[in-house]
Amino acid sequence: MKVEDIKKVLILGGGTMGQQTALICALHGYDVVMYDISMEILEKGLARLKKNSVRLIDLGLCTKEAAESAIPRISLADKPETAADNIDFIIESVPEDPALKGRIFGMFHELCKPEAIFTTNTSTLVPSMFAHAVGRPEKFCAFHFHDISMTKIVDIMPHPGTSAETVEVVKAFAGRIGQIPIMLHTENNGYVFNNMLMAYLDAALTLATREVASIEDIDRSWMGILNTKLGPFGMIDSIGVDTVWKVTDFWAQKRQDKKALANAAFLKKYVEEGKLGIKTGNGFYDYPDPTYAKKDFLEPTH
Repeated sequence: MKVEDIKKVLILGGGTMGQQTALICALHGYDVVMYDISMEILEKGLARLKKNSVRLIDLGLCTKEAAESAIPRISLADKPETAADNIDFIIESVPEDPALKGRIFGMFHELCKPEAIFTTNTSTLVPSMFAHAVGRPEKFCAFHFHDISMTKIVDIMPHPGTSAETVEVVKAFAGRIGQIPIMLHTENNGYVFNNMLMAYLDAALTLATREVASIEDIDRSWMGILNTKLGPFGMIDSIGVDTVWKVTDFWAQKRQDKKALANAAFLKKYVEEGKLGIKTGNGFYDYPDPTYAKKDFLEPTH
């Protein structure tokens, strides 16, 4: 397959990253199918996707006309057979469970045409962990997106069985949708940025779980010294508390790391209360007007 052959993209998963990847592909002229296990999940995801398109307009990242023409290119499917019809390229964003990812890819391998390329948007896993279950390992690699409202960086990480042709097509496709590819030559958990990010968030969570300082002061310290708009807990709210919990818990369980297990337990309390961050209106902060965004957050007290 050549990049010119890609016309129709399938997004597996209607969550936050599924919505973002669907939108960026549609904005660049591709027909997009977003798949999930129920139409209710998909309709809620599409509603959030439309709100995200307005946010991109407000940030000057796309025009109103481009957004209005992109949305009709996105269709919803809760049946695998419908979702797989004539698909050229898959971007998967389902929960961080290698067995689950493998099962879903295996199912779509049976339904999609042989030349279709499969990619995973996994945040911390590596593709070789479930490449054997994909069915077409030579046409499979990781293709990882960050928040499209903040950056155009994407990570491309092949596994040892990925063909050179597949890597080149995925790299070219990244360019077609306006992204800057970061090429990994060796599989690495967390890619490049996320590897550094998780170490940063882990340090902040450890400070919080040990009650060294308050959530606000941990963020205030980072923001005040580095002059950033977000601290670690504002960042977690942006990513999704549930997403950070899943990643933290997965590796904590795998490595039986006591510090990481404590951090995962700390996050789990917020998840159980439905405080998932920006997407639910509250997490470590309340939205749309979080404390850290207020002018006096970094002002001297009198």
